[in-house]
Amino acid sequence: MTHARLIDTAAPKAPRGVVLVLHGGAARREAARVSPTQLSVLRMVPIASRIARAAKGELAVQRLLNSTRGWDAQHTPVDDVRWALGQAVDRFGPDLPVCLVGHSLGGRAALLAAGEGSVVSAVALNPWVYANEGRRDLTGRRVLIVHGADDRIARPTNSAAVARDLSRTADVGYVTVEGGKHAMLGRRSLFDGLAADFATATLLGRDPGGVVARVLDGEAWVAV
Repeated sequence: MTHARLIDTAAPKAPRGVVLVLHGGAARREAARVSPTQLSVLRMVPIASRIARAAKGELAVQRLLNSTRGWDAQHTPVDDVRWALGQAVDRFGPDLPVCLVGHSLGGRAALLAAGEGSVVSAVALNPWVYANEGRRDLTGRRVLIVHGADDRIARPTNSAAVARDLSRTADVGYVTVEGGKHAMLGRRSLFDGLAADFATATLLGRDPGGVVARVLDGEAWVAV
């Protein structure tokens, strides 16, 4: 059996919080080990780096490499997130707040794992979700969903339905990125910046300004 792995982007000795960065990636016919060089993994490197720079040494930022590619129903990426949360406790100590940041199926994992005890916030970038997956209790959590209007792989209508359901219990903001596509390449700086601003605001109490400030002030639906 393959195992999940963690790669440090930033690992201060006494962080005030932890950010776990979660990749996407389609499944293969046979269970395949996640490669550090696959595109869905590499796509998260600049996002993790942007968060680390914004945190200025106050947050541990780690990229999670799942145990297998895609979404194995026997052992899902949510199970890998739970493992990573346990690793964070062992390494950095208990009671640290955690923000989950994921793209595509990693965004789905971030939302589905956001109810774990140490998680206070989650960012889902172009999440691949089913429309009914927001029917869960995330009381006390802050959630940001960012979806490109031109995403043809993960349906924005599904993530919008999830946002509406989650807003019954959690503080949820939904940002539509005009012209944004699934790979986040065309407006990469915007996607990366929103994730970094939200993580540092929810974990460190920073004033993010811009779109994230609007969301945290209660503007639930924003187009940029």
